[in-house]
Amino acid sequence: MFNAIVINKDDAGYRAEQQQLDESALPEGDVTVDVMYSGLNYKDGLAITGKGPVVRKFPMVPGIDLVGTVRQSNHANYQAGESVILNGWGVGETHWGGLAQVARLKGDWLVPLPSGMAARDAAAIGTAGYTAMLCVMALQQQGVKPGDGEIVVTGAAGGVGSVAISILAKLGFDVVAVTGRASEADYLKQLGANTIMDRAELSEPGKPLAKERWAGAVDVVGSHTLANICASTRYRGVVTACGLAGGMDFPSTVAPFILRGVTLVGIDSVMCPRELRLQAWQRLAAELELDKLHAMIQEIGLGQVIDTAGQLMQGQVRGRVVVDVSRG
Repeated sequence: MFNAIVINKDDAGYRAEQQQLDESALPEGDVTVDVMYSGLNYKDGLAITGKGPVVRKFPMVPGIDLVGTVRQSNHANYQAGESVILNGWGVGETHWGGLAQVARLKGDWLVPLPSGMAARDAAAIGTAGYTAMLCVMALQQQGVKPGDGEIVVTGAAGGVGSVAISILAKLGFDVVAVTGRASEADYLKQLGANTIMDRAELSEPGKPLAKERWAGAVDVVGSHTLANICASTRYRGVVTACGLAGGMDFPSTVAPFILRGVTLVGIDSVMCPRELRLQAWQRLAAELELDKLHAMIQEIGLGQVIDTAGQLMQGQVRGRVVVDVSRG
């Protein structure tokens, strides 16, 4: 038996609760992992609260990421005792996920824990931090350099934003942190943001083209925020889009793209190829400063997950939530 968060949807409604499950109920997979830590991401909040159609089959154990130790493996790349990370691949949506003490997974979904990285730190980075690194990598691959101008990061106090600010600042970029929580200004400046911007400045409908400002962007919001960022991005600037906290719509025009040569890069962390995942995790191990990472962390046990998911959806959670699944 093992403890897990379980989501059900039936005649009694949509609900999430902590349960004890028998290991015989685990889904198919060629690697069984004893989970040490999981995380609580925005998508997990949507799944647990039912505020978004994340879960595709029931019952479902949520948790789109995990860090743990291989207990049993029929996959050539992994042996018992190895430490592994999982992010995405539909886990927590169509396949039981990481908010449990045991998981059975496809070995092709896993990546090894980077040498020298602690399991708790990997969980603190989680899908949010790995997504942030994919955004940074895309900006650099498109040629954005520290001397080119300001990089705007939306949802700055959240998981993706916090990690993105830390990495960009270490690389020498001039970071503008966009947040709706003025009380987080000191926290964001400690992570490396040079300027704090009220999200209200970007969240309302704007002009097709605005004054050029941004050399690049990391956006987790979408909707009018993303449209306004594109409208005010400098000639040949690059915008990375990885979230929809403000909505799935994109009320923009072609003007920024055909008049200023702006590039909009979509960032998908769920089905991202293994080679890119390995590169992202190796860079996180080398470039994310641990003191800044530790400043982002709130650690909870499984028994606090459901309440914390509600707080996350209300915008009351800063940085990264690490779930120690051994704790009730």
